[in-house]
Amino acid sequence: MPDRRPLSLLLVAPALAVVLGLFVYPLGYSLVSAFTARDGEPTLDNFVKTFDLYTTDIVFTLVIVAVSTALTGVFAAAIGGYLVLGAHPAAVTLLKWLYRWPLFIPFIVAAQCMRTFLAKNGMLNNTLVTLGLVDVTSLSGLLDWRGAMAALDRASIEAARNLGAGGMRILVEILLPQVTSVIAVGLILAFVTMLSVLSVPIMISGGSPTMITVDMAFRVNAYSDYGVANALGVVSYLIAGSAAWVYIRRNVAGEAAP
Repeated sequence: MPDRRPLSLLLVAPALAVVLGLFVYPLGYSLVSAFTARDGEPTLDNFVKTFDLYTTDIVFTLVIVAVSTALTGVFAAAIGGYLVLGAHPAAVTLLKWLYRWPLFIPFIVAAQCMRTFLAKNGMLNNTLVTLGLVDVTSLSGLLDWRGAMAALDRASIEAARNLGAGGMRILVEILLPQVTSVIAVGLILAFVTMLSVLSVPIMISGGSPTMITVDMAFRVNAYSDYGVANALGVVSYLIAGSAAWVYIRRNVAGEAAP
């Protein structure tokens, strides 16, 4: 039987080239630039200047993104819970449309990317299976308008209702504990997305303090100072990486628990 590995490599070569050229190379270049002076010598001056000038903005960014992520989680849980438990058809229909709108506001392409990521056989589930974090037989898609809560067994909900539990108690004590890991994934994606937002802070911010993405754009546009801009980028990488680390550590601890 002929070896098909060269053909397989040829098929993935265009996608790999795009990833290397548009993501890996710029990431590596920004990391090197952050530790390099204008004359090409290694230095930490970019980070010294970054923390001298933008410590307040870094803290401001952390606070804004953390609070926004928390509010996103609260509203997502409330809306998802009402879509599962709500008894008013008009309100449920309205909230379904509210869930649909974000698919069209950014771009259709972004919506398709999220669909590919969150589908039952999408990138997220395949990655979790490859890492051994979930069982392939327990996978479910997250594309229902009610989110992960739609995949839960309604028997436990009906049993709780029969025992007199109210909607809030069912949401907090039954629904949320079963979708905690899924909510964590969504919140980390929201955290990283908000950390990278540029247009909204520029439009609504009147000055300092502001988000570090605005500071990065300012350093490049006003001073062509790519060193400090990339140093701010490294700070944002560390913040985003810390969120991912917390999630991975939590999953590992959950898998190790008896």
